[in-house]
Amino acid sequence: MIYGQRMSYWLAYAGMHLLAFLPFRALYALSDCLYVLLRYVVGYRKKVVRTNLRNSFPEKSKHELREIERKFYHYICDYMVTEVKLARITAQDIIERMSYDNIDVFSDRVEQGRGIALLIPHYGNYEWLINLKLFVPSEYPILHIYKPLHNPYLDEMLKQMRSRFGGVNVAKHATVRTLVKMHKEGDLFGVGFINDQSPNKTEANYWTTFLNQDTVFMDGAEKLSKMFDLSVLYADIHYVKRGYWQVHFDVITDRPQYTNEGEITEAFARKLEQTIRRDPPYWFWSHKRWKIKKNG
Repeated sequence: MIYGQRMSYWLAYAGMHLLAFLPFRALYALSDCLYVLLRYVVGYRKKVVRTNLRNSFPEKSKHELREIERKFYHYICDYMVTEVKLARITAQDIIERMSYDNIDVFSDRVEQGRGIALLIPHYGNYEWLINLKLFVPSEYPILHIYKPLHNPYLDEMLKQMRSRFGGVNVAKHATVRTLVKMHKEGDLFGVGFINDQSPNKTEANYWTTFLNQDTVFMDGAEKLSKMFDLSVLYADIHYVKRGYWQVHFDVITDRPQYTNEGEITEAFARKLEQTIRRDPPYWFWSHKRWKIKKNG
């Protein structure tokens, strides 16, 4: 078992680093080939994608839904190759390709000595937000909450890729312990929560209507924001052109302890819905987001 995990690590490591040497133009050519394979040959989660789109946009025609689907598969293939590029990408490439139109909303709160909870959707090039340290030059740590992979070697490789420019990886199960320790020591921190994944039943606490469907959200980010009095921001990610994204920070609240139960999670759901409706193809439609039913 361990030998097999090591072998898969070295194969993945070698393959990813070889691909990461390619320029973006070559990677996008590869992505175009991968698009044909995933959509037309493999049919990667096509049923899930079409069901999610049809239920989310009942007002759209079949032609409109297929156009969103087409762009989604192109996007997901681009996402895969740019994720590989993280192994060798330069800071300058990230700065050129991931812009922030109101970075002062984040940096001003850092200067004021506030901790920040950044609520992030599975939208666009969201993985690159771990490199936010490049845009906020200070000792302020940016934490990334992630779910560890079963293969510890591949997990370590991804952690190294995501921490190349100062991001700090924190395993999901260690989130509270890590934040409590930092808080007791008087450390300020920004922490990114991917807040729209399908929760397991023990985490499914907040129900709302989202994209025309009963949808359950985790409320862990809301609870931690209140526990540590964190300013809560939403990362609104905009598609600019292929390979280029812009982030706008929306302030949800600077006083989380004074919000009603569920208010922060509801605000995230509404803002995410606006993001998706503005430009639908760039959300993870292949996720089984609605596998938990309200009356199930």
